[in-house]
Amino acid sequence: MDSTDIKLCLFLLANSRTPYNELAGRLGLSINAVHKRIRAMIEAGIVRAFTARVSLTSLGATTVWVFGRSGADHPGEAHLRLKDNASTYWVANSGGGYLYVGGYLRDISELDPFVSFVRREGAIQEPTVGILPQQARRTAKPLYPLDYQIIASLRRDARKSVTDVASEVRASAKTVHRRLERMVEDGLVDFSMEWYPDASNDIVAVCHVEVAPGAARAEVLAALRPSLSQHLLIDLAFANLPNQLALFLWTNSMRQMEGLREEIGRTKGVGSVTVNILQIGYIFETWIDGLGLEERGVPDRQPTG
Repeated sequence: MDSTDIKLCLFLLANSRTPYNELAGRLGLSINAVHKRIRAMIEAGIVRAFTARVSLTSLGATTVWVFGRSGADHPGEAHLRLKDNASTYWVANSGGGYLYVGGYLRDISELDPFVSFVRREGAIQEPTVGILPQQARRTAKPLYPLDYQIIASLRRDARKSVTDVASEVRASAKTVHRRLERMVEDGLVDFSMEWYPDASNDIVAVCHVEVAPGAARAEVLAALRPSLSQHLLIDLAFANLPNQLALFLWTNSMRQMEGLREEIGRTKGVGSVTVNILQIGYIFETWIDGLGLEERGVPDRQPTG
């Protein structure tokens, strides 16, 4: 991948239904060039699905990370056990038997059971638990049976045309278009993709930054973003770990990654830096993907009009 591929993937992670012409305009490319890049990443296994699901914010779900060094004999096989929890959405292995496990919790009361599960099945004796800031619910508006059917139709192919969705759910294209617009406007649906950057020959790492005593984490992050430029994929600031940052970094070489580590370490307000190179990651469906017409609380009838 090159920097343009990375930008394209970040746009699609944010909204996998973004039209080709809009993607082309943002990247300064032709529509055909965007299509070719996406097709190449699909064929390489870097992009494996364009996804749709009920949004985390509408559900009031909590996202957590549990990570640490595994004492298992074969830590590379831990995902086979960790996937059995309906909250596990992501597992990644890095060097030295270090594991990362991401979870979607229906409620914060599920935190302790989930951490216990990860500790046991991942053989992580002293896991670090990071809780991502929970976004306020954008709406209290409900999803209706037809909405669930539309999301199910788009679940593994979010770029599917409205016409094709309408045929599957046995509704008019106009109705499907209207329902989709309403769900997007009300923040009821998330469109993203299953992205496996480790399928390329590039280097992807999680950089753990410890903020120095007395430094403001927000100011440190603001200082880091320009210097990391096109190498920063995602930055995470955990609500319960006020002095830590987790940065996803991408480079074409180990030498380049080491240069980024040194640059981060020289940034004012940074106390320490640890870089874990990701070896392989796995994405799993969760309880959110199982939401549907049978879900409790779904009204018996969709609204008219």
